[in-house]
Formats: sequence, structure tokens, C-alpha cells
Amino acid sequence: MRKADIERLGLNFGIDIPEKRRVGHTEFLGNAGAILEVKRASPSKGDIAPDLDPIGLATTYAEAHAQAVSVLTEGNFFKGSLRDLIAVADLMEKRRQQGLHACAVLRKDFLLYEDEIDIAYRCGADAVLLIARILDDEQLVKMARRAQSFDMQAFVEVRETDDFRKLQIVTDALGDAAAKTIVAGVNSRDLATFHTDPLVPAGVRNNLPAKAVFESGIHTPPDADYARSLGFTGILVGEAVAKNPTLAKEVVGAFESGCENARGKFWKKYAECRDALRISHASRPLIKICGITREEDGMLATELGADMLGFVFSTTKRLTNEKFVRTFVAEIRATRSPESTPLFVGVITDPDSPEGQTAIKLAREGILDAVQFHGIAPSATNTSLAHYCAARMGEASDFEQVDSLRKNGEPRVLLDAKVEGIPGGTGKQIPESLLREKAGDIPLWLAGGITPENITAICKKFQPELIDVSSGVEATPGIKDPEKMRALFSAVTSL
Repeated sequence: MRKADIERLGLNFGIDIPEKRRVGHTEFLGNAGAILEVKRASPSKGDIAPDLDPIGLATTYAEAHAQAVSVLTEGNFFKGSLRDLIAVADLMEKRRQQGLHACAVLRKDFLLYEDEIDIAYRCGADAVLLIARILDDEQLVKMARRAQSFDMQAFVEVRETDDFRKLQIVTDALGDAAAKTIVAGVNSRDLATFHTDPLVPAGVRNNLPAKAVFESGIHTPPDADYARSLGFTGILVGEAVAKNPTLAKEVVGAFESGCENARGKFWKKYAECRDALRISHASRPLIKICGITREEDGMLATELGADMLGFVFSTTKRLTNEKFVRTFVAEIRATRSPESTPLFVGVITDPDSPEGQTAIKLAREGILDAVQFHGIAPSATNTSLAHYCAARMGEASDFEQVDSLRKNGEPRVLLDAKVEGIPGGTGKQIPESLLREKAGDIPLWLAGGITPENITAICKKFQPELIDVSSGVEATPGIKDPEKMRALFSAVTSL
């Protein structure tokens, strides 16, 4: 469709554009910050803000101190045009002359030809989007070099394995200039299904250059803080701020006030572990064995291939202690490679209790990889702590807590069966009808009543990303049964 439009209308799509550039230049992502989008529609959402005023919206973004404005110039799916790009670039030039904050301007489109870089430059763009998936190696390099010749940045979007190969090729081709010219972006949205997964950028952040952008899936200020915790230099936010411009200042502020931290480090490690497992055994979920109280149980779980081990810091029969966890974790890390070492998690139900405080201390020291807030949300003082949350499910209304946690920037929520008066390890399952009705497209982390006997059926029905097993492999509470553990891993391996 785009090529047909170009054949019919030319690379300017029939729009009068300046013969030469008439505005100054602002480096795209010269400083860490948010890129906010002038976006009327999208293939996944349809109309978003069909009547938006690009100048008014871009003014709001600039006043919110966004680092850049992304202008959709594609007409068929996004209902944008080069007129929007010219208008926003002219606005930013006027702001520069008035001594006001001016954003860099990104042209976002399905660009295919080098001459489209020239047009973007003449229209006032400071950067252009280059989608690795739709460009071959040679063309990607040519277009990045053309951008470099204009002192523009090439915003290279990657997601699939081959995209990273192309990113390396274009980075190598530009040599020393790549550090200034190339900005990488990873899209959390799967363009085939339109589903977003905030762990996709987490899993590849360490494979990206220093300047990298988290794209899509940012709807709230906590989402922006989560992206910053992963070490991203920028976020690209479209639908949320285009529909609700008053949100722009909060999103920008949340990203800029955040920092790379232990929480982001945990999610990167988890996502890398998940992605490695998908390559070797796509149908197998990650396995967390919880309630470890004895060295021999933890050792066997590790040898069998557990991806996480859980230690309970709550007054139950599975309660552990600081000395055991310190000694056990040190031994495992000293004798195994990082790739074969599970993640260590402290489970708490009350962060203010002595037990909860011990787990938090161990996580802050790096002894534990994360804390599991079970049935509770982290307080404001604990949001940067490496953590995830578990919600107890018994009825449909309980999913409101899951929705709340997701809106608060939690990329995953463990679902456990709810039994009044018992925080976990109940041996009960979440009602199957409830999961089918409410779980939707959330990548499932499941706990509650999982045993060697039923794990195959559970995995086939729900394709969970992670399963959390405690009582299902026990002889008595806190004491694991070796044969049950072997049977569980055997069942999962055969999936």
C-alpha cells in the first residue's frame, strides 16, 4: 500500500514541503527522557485522537519537558502526514527563538528509501525511525549513513533475533559515529498479535547500545519508572498521552526522576532466563520451588533445574532464617555457573514484621534476588527494591487487585489460590473457570495446588509462563519429598 502511494503521489505524498530546511537542530535523546507521540490512530487501537491539534499537543509535550516529539507521518494506518511534521518542527523552532524548552522531532513512518531521509530533514525532523524488520542490511546502512550526513539520529527499531544482527551491522558500519547517530528502540508490542509484554525490552536491554528506548506499553507514571529501572535512556509513549495530554507531565517526571536499580536488574535477569528457556524448551514453564528450609531440598531442586527458589519469611511451618539463606545461597553461587544458578526469592506477607524486614535486608544486600510481596503491594519506600507481587485469587473481584498492580508498573503478578487465614502453601487450586474468564492475555504465573500429577494438564490448559510449587512436592510442611520433586520435573520436561 505504501509503495503504491509513493508511485502515485511521490515521496512527499503530494504535500508541499520546504525546498530546504528552515529550522535549527536539537539532538534526539541528547539527554535521557521521554519521547511523546503525535498520533491520531494505530493499527491495534484504531482511532486514538482523530481530531488532535498537532501544534497544541506538541506544545503540551514541550511544556512537560519531553525530550522529543514523535510525529506519525503515515496516512493509512496512523492518519498522519508530513504537514504534521512541518507544523511541529516549526513550533519547536519558534520555541527555540523564544528561549523556551524545545523538543527534538522524530519522523516516525515505514521509511524505505534514502531520499525519504532528505524529505524528513527538509521538513524539520531531527531523527528518523528505521525499522530493522522491513529493511535489508544494505538499505539500513545506507539510510543510517544518509541520516548521519545531515547530523540526524537514526532511531533503529529492533525486536526479533535478526533485527539485532542488523543493528550490529549498522553500528559497525558507522564506526565511531555510531555512538551519536544510532539510537536503538525495542518494541514491547508484537506487531503480529498487537499484544504488549513489558518483559521483552527487559530481556534484551543488555544487548542494546547505551542509548536505547523502551517502546509501547507505557500507560502510567509507574510504567515509566519501571522502564527507567531497566536502564533505558528513553521511553516512547503514544496512545496514553495522545488520548490524555494532561498525563504527559507525570509520565515525563516519573521517568526522569527514576534510575536504573535493583528492581530493573532482577527483571532483566528473569527475562533473560525466560528467553533462554524458550530457545531450548519452548513449551516448558519456568519453575519456582517455594518453601525451602533444608539444604538438601534446595540442592536437589537446583540440580533438577529449578529457575527460582523461594524462602518463606513469614510465621508459618515453612519459616526459614537469615543464617540458612546466607549460607545456602553463598554455596550455590560458589559452585555453579551464573546460567545454572536459580534466582533466590524471599516471600513475605508483612514487610514491617521482623521476618519481612530480614528478607528486605537480604534483598538490598543482593543475597536474595528479589522479594515476593504475597497478598500485599509494596510501599513507596520499597518500589525500587527488587520485587514482584503475588495476589490471592478466589473470586472474580480479586482480579481488581491484579489490575491495580499492573497499572502500578508490575510487569508480572503471581496468582495464588485464596484460602482465608492461610497466606500460601494451601494445596488448593484457583478455580479453573475463574482463570479462563479473567486471566485474559496476561502471561500467567500460577501457584496453588500444583502437583506432579496435575502439572501436565495445567500446562496444556493455560500455558503458564511460570509455576510456583510448594506443598505439592512436600512430605510434610517445609520438608520436600525427593521423589515428588523428581516426578514434577520429569512431567514438565516431557511437555
